[in-house]
Amino acid sequence: MKKAKNSILFLLYTIILGAIVGAIIWAFLRVMNLGIELIWHIVPEQLNFPLYTLCVCTVGGLLVGLWKRKFGDYPEELPVVLAQVKQTGRYPYNNVFSILGSALFPLIFGASVGPEAGLTGVIAGLCTWVGDKLKRFRKEVQELTAIGMSATLGTIFRSPMFGFVEPLESERDTVLPKTSKIVLYFAAILSSFGAFILLNKLVGGGAGIEGIEKESIPLTSYLYAIPLTLVGIAAGYLYFLFKKLTDTLEQKFKKYVVLRAVCGGLLLGVSGTLIPLTMFSGEHQIAEVMADMKTIGAVMLPVIAVVKLLLTNICISSGLKGGHFFPVIFCGICIGCSMSMLFGISAVLSTAVVTTALVGHTMKKPFATVLLLMIIFPPLLIPIMLAAAVAAKFIPTPKALLPEQA
Repeated sequence: MKKAKNSILFLLYTIILGAIVGAIIWAFLRVMNLGIELIWHIVPEQLNFPLYTLCVCTVGGLLVGLWKRKFGDYPEELPVVLAQVKQTGRYPYNNVFSILGSALFPLIFGASVGPEAGLTGVIAGLCTWVGDKLKRFRKEVQELTAIGMSATLGTIFRSPMFGFVEPLESERDTVLPKTSKIVLYFAAILSSFGAFILLNKLVGGGAGIEGIEKESIPLTSYLYAIPLTLVGIAAGYLYFLFKKLTDTLEQKFKKYVVLRAVCGGLLLGVSGTLIPLTMFSGEHQIAEVMADMKTIGAVMLPVIAVVKLLLTNICISSGLKGGHFFPVIFCGICIGCSMSMLFGISAVLSTAVVTTALVGHTMKKPFATVLLLMIIFPPLLIPIMLAAAVAAKFIPTPKALLPEQA
C-alpha cells in the first residue's frame, strides 16, 4: 500500500515537474524572441546604418566573452550534458542562472545556433536540485534528471516521441526502460508539451518550425533517393570537417575567452551582412527558403548551407554556444531545394532525403532523426527517410574528419 502511494505521489511530482519544464522553456523562448525583435527589427527600423549587423554581432561577441570570463564557459553542448547525466545521474545546479545568460545572449545577438544546448543544461540542473530537495525520493534523483531532459527535448522540438527516444538511442543496443518508467517519461513529456502549448495560446510565443505540405510525387522520383542520400552524407562530412577545424582553433586559443568570442561575433557579423540567411538558428527561415528557392537559386542555396555549417561551428567554438540541430536542419533544406531544381524533382522529396541523411549522419541515431524530422515532412515519406537515416549511420565518417575527442 505504501509503495503504491509513493508511486502515485512520484507520478504527480513528475507531472508537475514536466509542467514547470514547459513553462521554463516557454519563458526562455519568449524572452529570446522579444530580444531578437528589439535588436533586429525595432532598432534597425529607426536607423539607416549599413554596418549595423557587423557592429551588433561584434559587440554581442564582446559581451558574451566578458560574461563567460566571469561565470564560466557555458552552456555545454547537448551530447556532453546527456553523457554526464547518463554517467552520474546528476547535473550541477549551482550555476543555473549563469548558464541561462550564456545560452540566451548568443541567440539574441543572432548566433547560428539553437536553444537546446543551454536549455537542457538548465533543466538538468533544476531537476537534480528538485530531486535533492525531495528527501522522500532521493533514490530517484537520477530518474528525475533524465526525465526532465527528455521533456526538454520533446518540448523544444515539438516532438514528444523524439524527446523520449533521443537520449535512449545510441550507437550500440538501445535498452528501453521498464513500463513504469516509460509512463513517467511520457507523463513529464506530455505535461511539459501541454504547458508550453497552453502558454503559447494564452500569452503568445514562437510558432516553431512550419511543416512542409505534402505534394504528389511520381514514383520515378524515388529513384533519386540514393544520390540524394549521398549528397546529405557528403554534407555531413563537411560538417565534421568544419567541426574539427574549429575545435582545433578553440584548443589553441582556449585561454583567450574574450578574444575568441569577439572574433566569433565579428565573423558572424560579416557573414550576416553578406548572407543574412546564415544568421540565427534557421528554424524560422525554412519556410522562406522553401517559398523563395527559385529566386535564391540552385547555386546560392548550397553556398548558404556550406557557410552556415561553418558558421555554426565557429559560433560554438568561439563561445557563442548553442545547439546545432536547427542550423543543420536548415542546411539540409537549402541543399535539398538546390538538388530538386538541378534534378527536376519534387522539392519535398529532395529536402526530406537530404536533410534526413545530413542530420542522421551527424546524430548517428536513425529513429531519433526520423522522429525529429516528422514535424517538418509528410508522414508518407517516413519509410524513405528511415532508409536514408540508417544509411547515414552505417556509412562511416572518415576518422581524419572526426575531432580527437569524438
